[in-house]
Amino acid sequence: MCENAQIKSNQSRQVGFNPSNPRNRVIEDWNEIRTAFHVVKFGTVSAAAEALGVHHATVIRHIDTLEGRLGVKLFQRHARGYTATEAGTDLLQVAQATDEQFSQIEGRIKGRGNAVSGELVITSLDALSRRMVPVLARFQELYPEISLRYLTDERLFRLEYGEAHVAVRAGAPPEQPDNIVQVFSTQKIGLYASKAYLGRFGIPKSEKDLANHRFVRSDQPNLRAGFSRWMAENVPADRIMFRSNDVNSLEQAIVSGIGIGFLTEFFAQGNQDLVKVCASKPDWAAPLWLVTHMDIHRTIKVQTFLTFLKEQAKNWETS
Repeated sequence: MCENAQIKSNQSRQVGFNPSNPRNRVIEDWNEIRTAFHVVKFGTVSAAAEALGVHHATVIRHIDTLEGRLGVKLFQRHARGYTATEAGTDLLQVAQATDEQFSQIEGRIKGRGNAVSGELVITSLDALSRRMVPVLARFQELYPEISLRYLTDERLFRLEYGEAHVAVRAGAPPEQPDNIVQVFSTQKIGLYASKAYLGRFGIPKSEKDLANHRFVRSDQPNLRAGFSRWMAENVPADRIMFRSNDVNSLEQAIVSGIGIGFLTEFFAQGNQDLVKVCASKPDWAAPLWLVTHMDIHRTIKVQTFLTFLKEQAKNWETS
């Protein structure tokens, strides 16, 4: 009997771990799997320990215990860190899916409730922060039990995984499944230069004259946006004298006189040193959308915020 058990153990070592095979042992401790997943995700024990908030010895112990229980090596150890073996890759693919599902559940649970309190996560483009932050401040004055997180990034936060409760997005209507999309507002865009720049180089007399001027542009232009597409079609590449992936840096480059560039009219109207160099075109404007996930859209907290935000934004298109 013991001999047969040893044979089965040896066979499991040879074939590796297959998470879809019902003959494999049931994994009882999710913490150990989650630890292993973080080691693969970050590449080193120390980085995984920092992300998990545990001592690095705990990470090593979890991995050793998990490998001992499964009877296979999940990692190859080397001087630069840990690399998953084939068996480790199989296990950690399942671990990643499970981790995402837990995050999704956590985000949805946090969004539920009958009170306007707790954490509220809002995401938008960085360019909207000058409008959004004052609105958020006023909302928190009305509802002091709300803890706000305001996230700005070019990437789309995944509402289905609870990364945010409300998203303000620009451009084409969002098409992610299970999201509720509402028309919100319009962000007006214009082509501006500083008075110092115009004093040195003058105002462009026509679109053909653009080749004689210097321009500021995003380092990763979104060519779906009308103003980005216009610049790509009308401004020679060698006339782009400053690029950045940071909205604030682009604004400061234009204000500082490096070149002509696109700005929101809301920002430009607040700076007397800026001059619009030509009439804005209709397709330069960027429509704004409010996006929420269907699971939390009707919660009191989210509905209260959406109603407040829409009311506060009524004058955005005229100011």
